[in-house]
Amino acid sequence: MPESGTTPESQQPVRESFGSRLAAAMVDRGPLCVGIDPHPSLLADWGLNDDVAGLERFSLTVVEAVASLAAAVKPQVALYERHGSAGMAVLERTLAASTEAGVLSIADAKRGDIGSTMAAYADAWLRDGSALAADSVTLSPYLGFESLRPALDLAAQYGRGVFVLALTSNPEGKSVQHVGGSDSVARRIVAEATAENGRYEGSLGSVGLVVGATIGSALRDLDIDLGPVRGAILAPGLGAQGATPADLRATFGSAYPAVLATSSRGILAAGPTAAALRSAAEETLAGLLS
Repeated sequence: MPESGTTPESQQPVRESFGSRLAAAMVDRGPLCVGIDPHPSLLADWGLNDDVAGLERFSLTVVEAVASLAAAVKPQVALYERHGSAGMAVLERTLAASTEAGVLSIADAKRGDIGSTMAAYADAWLRDGSALAADSVTLSPYLGFESLRPALDLAAQYGRGVFVLALTSNPEGKSVQHVGGSDSVARRIVAEATAENGRYEGSLGSVGLVVGATIGSALRDLDIDLGPVRGAILAPGLGAQGATPADLRATFGSAYPAVLATSSRGILAAGPTAAALRSAAEETLAGLLS
């Protein structure tokens, strides 16, 4: 018999998976993710102070402007952490505002650890009732993919998702991710994510990958096929970092329909008005859909 006040597992409501919700959003709105990156320089460009009030004004304006256009928004957690506990409270309100506005959230936290510490990170970002709970969170697998197990399982339990770093576009990433050539670290991460998505039905599983929009020929060089992954490909680097929609199509080839293209500064630079941000997002989205 279950304890008083609890619901047997067989009677728990069936939760729609994150992958299913993201796939629907990408069909309905298009494949755009807008990064919410409140860099000090952007706050200054918007005429805002580099403080908690400026941080909140910036963040909520972006959500207001793009919520009906983007499949997801991606707050950069480090830029809230730098303001201490008050900054993290702004992040909590930003995530809540995203939920209220009906746009999926990706907490760009890049968490990765082992054992009980990884379980605590998972609890913070993926558990129902947590003030920091996002629809999904970015994870670093470089202590071993299986070290992410607490987050992988909690995401599945609560209908949330993860994006695992696989091929990043920073030059230093090659020193780890490209090691092994045709049996590279990156290829093994892709294979692990592919296997993990076997637990999900539908067009997209809830285990996505982070693959930089500016990686050039890396997928071909390392003989990596993203087609079988059946998870979304979060591709930062569109716009200010130099990648164009044409670059994305060339880089990802047949996997392009699963690409969630991320633009941050390319859209944020249009602020501070919501109307200007919305116009920039519409222009970026049109390029992705053309």
